[in-house]
Amino acid sequence: MRLTERHEKLTARSLIRMKSKGQKIAMITAYDFPTARLADDAGVDSILVGDSAAMVVLGYPDTRFVGIDEMITFCRAVTRAVRRALVIGDMPFMSYHVSHEDAVRNAGRFVKEGGVDAVKVEGGRHYADVVRSIVRAGIPVMGHVGMTPQFFVTSVGYRLRGKKVEDAEEVIKDAEEIARAGAFSIVLEFAVSEVAEYLSSTLEIPVIGIGAGPKCDGQVLVLHDVVGLYEKSPPFAKRYADVGTAILNAIKSYVEDVKADSFPGPEHTQFMDSAEREELRKRVGR
Repeated sequence: MRLTERHEKLTARSLIRMKSKGQKIAMITAYDFPTARLADDAGVDSILVGDSAAMVVLGYPDTRFVGIDEMITFCRAVTRAVRRALVIGDMPFMSYHVSHEDAVRNAGRFVKEGGVDAVKVEGGRHYADVVRSIVRAGIPVMGHVGMTPQFFVTSVGYRLRGKKVEDAEEVIKDAEEIARAGAFSIVLEFAVSEVAEYLSSTLEIPVIGIGAGPKCDGQVLVLHDVVGLYEKSPPFAKRYADVGTAILNAIKSYVEDVKADSFPGPEHTQFMDSAEREELRKRVGR
């Protein structure tokens, strides 16, 4: 029996209840049917269909290059596989930046076309009204503060947040505004543990850390970093397996077998019975 068949489907409110009970929340990214099914069976509480797919799946240099149609395709694949975990669709660059109307419309596409349970919006307090508009439309929103990859060119770049008091206060204000806007949870990326501890202890909604230390209400990692499928993993990621090497060796063995004419063997080949084979030879003259 699949693990997911023994548990009810989780919701945004489920994660809030988990925080209130002191239960840690385990989140991971996934972008396709087979990995989402495995993640769900493994017991993760939430699956983020992250815009990190731009890099780890599509090979772009950063997250800004993935579009909403691509993200919705990934979401469809994931939601077909998942029975228990809360599925969150990551709204990509320029899908909510132009107007509140665009933000609500595109968030609606994630729900109606992608089948997700919630969406994630990256950015601090300047995007609180965007969060508020999407929530008002009935769509749960996860915020994302700290290091924000979509804005690395125009903001602080890929660097640790909160080392200085002034920067720590900025991150805290961002998180507090996003929470007040109605977000059900917040991802805190690449920030010092002191900021994570403060926010986790003061906000009523869960703070999910990625590179923010152990004091968060939960953790999220990119699946490809966890299993060793991406060569440029960040320093805060932990590799639990080396699937990349296993896949490489498997393909090398396949190539060697083909070159040596040892695959396919009889066990991989289908044959006609003798009578049919003889009749075929008569008809084709061989």
